[in-house]
Amino acid sequence: MKKLLLLAALAATVNPLGAQSLEQAKRWFAEGKYAEAKPVFEKLVTQAPNNASYHYWFGVCAYKTGDAATAESYLDTGVKRRIAEAYPYLAELYMDSYRFADALRLYSEYADILAKKKENIEHVRQRMELAEKAQRMTDRVEDIQIIDSTVVDKDSFLAAYILSDEAGALTSFRDFFKTQEEVLSSVHANELGDKIYYAHPTQDNPLYRIYTQAKLIDKWEDEKALPANVNVEGANVNYPFVLSDGLTIYYACDGNGSIGGYDLFVTRYNTSSDAWLTPEQLGMPFNSFANDYMLVIDEEKNLGWFASDRNQPQGKVCIYLFIPDEARKRVDEADPAVKRSRAMITAIADTRKQSANYAALVKLARTRVVKQEEKKRDFDFVINNNLTYHSLQDIKSPEARSLYEKYISTARRIDDLERNLSALRNDYAKGNPTKKSELSPAILQAEKQLLDLLAQPPDLEKKARNAEINHLLKLNR
Repeated sequence: MKKLLLLAALAATVNPLGAQSLEQAKRWFAEGKYAEAKPVFEKLVTQAPNNASYHYWFGVCAYKTGDAATAESYLDTGVKRRIAEAYPYLAELYMDSYRFADALRLYSEYADILAKKKENIEHVRQRMELAEKAQRMTDRVEDIQIIDSTVVDKDSFLAAYILSDEAGALTSFRDFFKTQEEVLSSVHANELGDKIYYAHPTQDNPLYRIYTQAKLIDKWEDEKALPANVNVEGANVNYPFVLSDGLTIYYACDGNGSIGGYDLFVTRYNTSSDAWLTPEQLGMPFNSFANDYMLVIDEEKNLGWFASDRNQPQGKVCIYLFIPDEARKRVDEADPAVKRSRAMITAIADTRKQSANYAALVKLARTRVVKQEEKKRDFDFVINNNLTYHSLQDIKSPEARSLYEKYISTARRIDDLERNLSALRNDYAKGNPTKKSELSPAILQAEKQLLDLLAQPPDLEKKARNAEINHLLKLNR
């Protein structure tokens, strides 16, 4: 009897966790208490390194508690030993680190496993589609220079945006409308202070939509919602900012193809069709799997800001300061790891140009630029040898102003089409026969649209000039 008791004591010493500890750890795991379960599974996997289930359980606990490096090793072992549940966790870990090709491979293998079991794979297909889209965005990551970043409280993040007078003013919804309503939105007023853009939910719809109002004498009146191609159904649309041209709006939306939370979009008002163009989703690094919003471009300072809560604790947001680039050049680098790093904004120093000194620009970003007396030169519209206009406000004839606005809008549309066509042709050149077949109709359509538009700007400019000259002649009679 004493010998049996001694053997039992020795067994407890060799395996102090025992079956009871394993069952408790499994209960914690099922309840999502990964921090409690993690040390138990860590000891178990050390004692029984050939147990694939222990690798899976410990790997998941490490992943859920933020230890990605450890999680990858153990989840990879779980996958190699065909633990089905390990596949989606390792795929998600790859998604987090922007290794989308690896994630797609694992999702595909996991879908095959579920299909053989005759289980629903729709949720896996959705993740596969997201991985494919994210991979395309990473391949086209933009080469922007991020010159500064600061982490601030989310409740007061607008204080980090110090705009010049010509960029207008940003205010929180609650401060602008002097309300205690819990409306998490911003209000952007134009330079003249007579037009605003903002978002709010309604009693009938809890989702945010973007609205605009104009000031009539001294009152804000006639609230209008932006159209359905901007205020898409089933999504929050928020944080608008309009460029000084009054035609280009940046905003955030958590639908319409968002890759996670709020994504940043841009659209322009087409004066010819009196409608907003189809919104364009911005690429990486502007967008991520987190919330990315409140993109602002101050054309006077030639600086931009956007907010993101990627890699931030609850209640905090990072404000990135960058140099806008109308050409939107892509990162010219073959190494996928470099593109991943730039897409994730692993280090803002990697986005800067060598030997460049950004101190003056960072200082400018924190300085309010007061409007100067001289007029801003938005363009050079030659009327005759003695008269050149530099802004829409200079144009006296309503007809001429409308025609020149169409000229500006059409020219911007041509720039957009040329940029998109260049991207399509680049993808075509790199694609396989199937990809080329898919891209051909889009390229042909874009070429036709571009050909149709190219002749319009010179004609519109000529008509605008003639209309203005006729108007001036009538005024001088």
